Amino acid sequence: MSNKNIEIANIFNHLADLLELEGENPFRIRAYRSGATSMENLTKDVEIMVKDNEDLTTIPNIGVDLAQKIIDIVNGKEIRLLKELKAKNPIDYENLSKVQGLGPKRIKKLYQDLRITNLKELETAAANQQIRHLEGFSEKIEDQIINDIDKIENKYNRLKNAVVEEYAQPIVEYLKKDTNVHKIELAGSYRRKKETVGDIDILITCTSCQTVVDKFVNYKDVQTILAQGESRASVLLNSGIQVDLRVFPKESYGAALNYFTGSKAHNIALRKIAKDNDLKINEYGLFKGDERIAGESEEEIYKKLGLTYIEPELREDTGEIEAAKKNELPKLIKLSDIKGDLHTHTNATDGNNSLEEMAEAAKALGYEYIGNTEHSKRVAMAKGLDEKALTEHIKKIDNLNEKLKDFKILKGIEVDILEDGTLDLPDSILKELDIVIGAIHYNQNLPKEKQTERILKAMDNPYFNILAHPTGRLINQREGYDVDMEKIMKKAKDTNSILEINAHPSRLDLNNTNAKMAKNMGVKLSIATDAHDISGLKNMKYGVNQARRGWIEAKDVVNTNDLTTIKQILKK
Repeated sequence: MSNKNIEIANIFNHLADLLELEGENPFRIRAYRSGATSMENLTKDVEIMVKDNEDLTTIPNIGVDLAQKIIDIVNGKEIRLLKELKAKNPIDYENLSKVQGLGPKRIKKLYQDLRITNLKELETAAANQQIRHLEGFSEKIEDQIINDIDKIENKYNRLKNAVVEEYAQPIVEYLKKDTNVHKIELAGSYRRKKETVGDIDILITCTSCQTVVDKFVNYKDVQTILAQGESRASVLLNSGIQVDLRVFPKESYGAALNYFTGSKAHNIALRKIAKDNDLKINEYGLFKGDERIAGESEEEIYKKLGLTYIEPELREDTGEIEAAKKNELPKLIKLSDIKGDLHTHTNATDGNNSLEEMAEAAKALGYEYIGNTEHSKRVAMAKGLDEKALTEHIKKIDNLNEKLKDFKILKGIEVDILEDGTLDLPDSILKELDIVIGAIHYNQNLPKEKQTERILKAMDNPYFNILAHPTGRLINQREGYDVDMEKIMKKAKDTNSILEINAHPSRLDLNNTNAKMAKNMGVKLSIATDAHDISGLKNMKYGVNQARRGWIEAKDVVNTNDLTTIKQILKK
């Protein structure tokens, strides 16, 4: 994906935000949201597509209108609709909507009555008790706004890992072309595969290093050079992301990589071990007095400290040091362990590709099976299936399965869990399926006890298999719903239900802490993409990364099993 693809996705999402403020037709809003998702998932460079006069309407969810807007953006032309909507609503909707309880109507009300356009103005108005008296607000909502603003300002100034990847990898490939570069790695929280990343750290060994540094600061997307020296340079990209390049000698590279990968807490724990053994560790090596006794590789650093090698994803000081001392670290799951994807959608509902196309794409990834789980009727905007439509869809899957060789489509549904805990479709149709995934899409603000009971009741259904995106959070957009995860995991264990790690980069739900808790409680997990097109199937790697951060092994994940075994597992 190119940076222009991301820019266009951001513009489409912004247009959707502004249209939502205007109370526009929800299907028009969804068209922009879907277009943004397609641009985020597009593997081709849209600038090249425009230059080559390719038909942009071949991109999923991109019709004639959106195609023209893409051409205009690439050519630097102004989007008239965006200009008009900005003039009517000069509002930072993206950040205001992160405040719990602030939807389009309330944000519009705040602007109309108090001219609030951003978080700072919202915070001032709340502190001055100006909000509680407005129609549709209260003192409780005002207090909630103050609390949420503190969280947002501390939490949402980082980018999703998958977004950072689109900026980081091209820089690495650019520098690799220089024959002076010997070793090059991305470090920091990106290497630990954290959900969000603050900046990009690149470590290299090289000859003629000054030429490499000069090449780095002249990278095409550099906006500002913040610092430049013989062994380090720091730049700001056009996107606003800071990138730091650090040069180290070969004999120190492992120590540097360890140091700059972090986390801070993990590094402090290593320093304590070193100190207890009359050693010193820093980014240049592990030293006994003035003698460097390790440093060229991370493996030798850990070995000299009496530890087995600790994978980057585990370096958070959450027990990995103790486990490494006892040689009890988990054998973390790998992408190659995945045998199939259990949560996907097609154009039978709100997906972009046909059943046949999704099956072929999954087969090309080396999978043995794919779970086709369209939305149920409650999600009307996604063209959810009722009992009659699902019955016809089952027949279509059966017919296609007869033609497929060495591959199987599992018949499924992503059925809505209604507010009272019942499922959106009757048992008479659910029993005809291979897989039933329960999900919450509405009434996400229920009190903790009620929301928890809703899910617990759903799990009692004899055909319920998997709880999709269990907390409903969207990274940098909204917190998850308030639920008692320990109770839900106990129920999952008791009912042989499975919890999903949703691999979509905006979800990664369960988070790593909850995934580790599930493992410790003996609850089985599924890693699934929730893909709505064939490109979305490739998001599996982000789910695997998240699982690795949760200490998850292949044996903890149901879709590391072959077709015969997974079908047995899904029969509760």
